[in-house]
Amino acid sequence: MTESAPRHSTTTPEPPAHDRVYRGLRQQVMHGELTPGQALTLRGIGRQFGVSMTPAREALRRLTAEGALSLSASGRVTTPELSNDRIEELAQIRALLEPELASRALRRAHLALIDRMEIINEANARAIHRQDPVDYIRTNLEFHRTLYLRAQSPAMLGLLETVWLQLGPTMRALYTRLRRTTAPPHHRQILEALRAGDDAALRLALRSDVTQGLRHLQG
Repeated sequence: MTESAPRHSTTTPEPPAHDRVYRGLRQQVMHGELTPGQALTLRGIGRQFGVSMTPAREALRRLTAEGALSLSASGRVTTPELSNDRIEELAQIRALLEPELASRALRRAHLALIDRMEIINEANARAIHRQDPVDYIRTNLEFHRTLYLRAQSPAMLGLLETVWLQLGPTMRALYTRLRRTTAPPHHRQILEALRAGDDAALRLALRSDVTQGLRHLQG
């Protein structure tokens, strides 16, 4: 009798606990689930994710290194409270990176991509109608990321996501202040520029979209 070949498991291994906590917290910060200046504790994170203090500490260390969290001299960890100068700096970085990513994506854009962005923009409008700030921020970033992935510029997109991460709690504060009732008007302009293959109009719409809202937080 011949031996049968061993079966290989197709089950995807569970990610390490610290990576799971890191990704979960990172999403919460980026999507504005946490407010500016909100404190985080190892014990609270451990309870939320069902982990010990060690993976919670490692996740906080990684997020602090990315600028997503702030660490005081006393060891207190909070989400960042951005000054006007810092908001302006991050807005300028977005205004540089995002039009360039969009321009690179335009060369590889196709109708299916634009249709997908239309669907995401409709979800963004529904989030506004429900007055759901977290889903509004999530779908807003998804709209942009869907386009930028077509740029095939992973290093540039990685830098941009670090900026988004630092701005997440501030975007929550911005949403609360603006009390939006309609989808961002520049999204429609972005879609129109993509359909027309108009690079100059696309760059202008992106630059306006990423800087206009943040200005309401200054002053």
